[in-house]
Amino acid sequence: MPMSKKNILFIFGTRPEVIKLAPVILELKKYPDRYKVILCNTEQQKELSNQTLSYFNLKADINLDCMRPNQSLLEVQSRILTSLDSVFKTNVIDATIVQGDTMTVLCGALASFYSKIPVFHVEAGLRSYDIYEPFPEEVMRQMTSRVAELHFAPTEKSKKALLKEDILDNKIHVTGNTVIDALFCLSGQTMEMAKDFYKEQGVPIDDKLVLITAHRRENHGERIDRILDAVEFLVNNYKDHKFVIPVHPNPNVKDKIYNRLESYSNVYLMKPLDYPYLVYLMKNAKLILTDSGGIQEEAPSFGCPTLVMRYETERQEGIDAGVSVLVGAEYGKIISLSSEILSKSREASRLQAQNPYGAGNAAELIEHIIRHYFDAKGL
Repeated sequence: MPMSKKNILFIFGTRPEVIKLAPVILELKKYPDRYKVILCNTEQQKELSNQTLSYFNLKADINLDCMRPNQSLLEVQSRILTSLDSVFKTNVIDATIVQGDTMTVLCGALASFYSKIPVFHVEAGLRSYDIYEPFPEEVMRQMTSRVAELHFAPTEKSKKALLKEDILDNKIHVTGNTVIDALFCLSGQTMEMAKDFYKEQGVPIDDKLVLITAHRRENHGERIDRILDAVEFLVNNYKDHKFVIPVHPNPNVKDKIYNRLESYSNVYLMKPLDYPYLVYLMKNAKLILTDSGGIQEEAPSFGCPTLVMRYETERQEGIDAGVSVLVGAEYGKIISLSSEILSKSREASRLQAQNPYGAGNAAELIEHIIRHYFDAKGL
């Protein structure tokens, strides 16, 4: 017997939550006979979350406007919980979906639990085992796991972490990371907007594009000097290539980058980029040099070789799969590995390996699991 239509409440409040939940929201919306999708934005990041929703042609049904200047964590938590109380009282909800480890996630999970409504947790099982690092996220995600009914783990590693905490095996599903799905869920209109943006900025997008991002605190000081030495060498030796650098506002990084690279005609220094504009660059890049965690997960989906300017990474899967290489801030390593790629055509330097963080079908798997969950209960 087909299941009756279910009211599914998505609760989110920050840009990363929107990016990672959008594919699941869009997947459930494909089945209007099965699901009524209700989107609730706590607006923990008001402008950023609403703007990011628009990139996926989505709009919140409920906006809670929970942020005030200089709130303490306790004030944020009490405001979000109180606001959610009325959401649960005025709507019939069959399940709540949250993603990750923000204050919104914990409050959404608790409010749902207090109403005895099942919680489905996307990107479950990430752990550092240090409650103050990251703070307060490590505790938020651990507490959310205690009340979740279904755990959508991005990798086998995150599944093992949940099993270690005595969460039942049949409640954990390895789906891959929805951040990979999101890359392909941006609306055509949004990608056209990105294309026009670079035209307006006078940045030529062709098959000789190098994307560089450097912002991590551990790369400040002499490390950024060594990185810039290497970048300057590449800029001088590959004059037919365009080097696009979204510059982090931190003066430790910004001033040095501008001083060293601003005068080169094949270098394009830009303000930090919105999500679709960064995706557009990753999609078109021949080579990426980065110290960003997110880019390490996303770039392999476009077959783009990535050199990671860090000495260690918590995203070991990419290194093991050979889709990215750790180069630290080593002048010689950055130059030799970059030159190897830049001396070939873009086509010849594409990666053949699959993205270890997911195949871009996590949302589809999640929808199947949710459907099966309700079917098995005869609901």
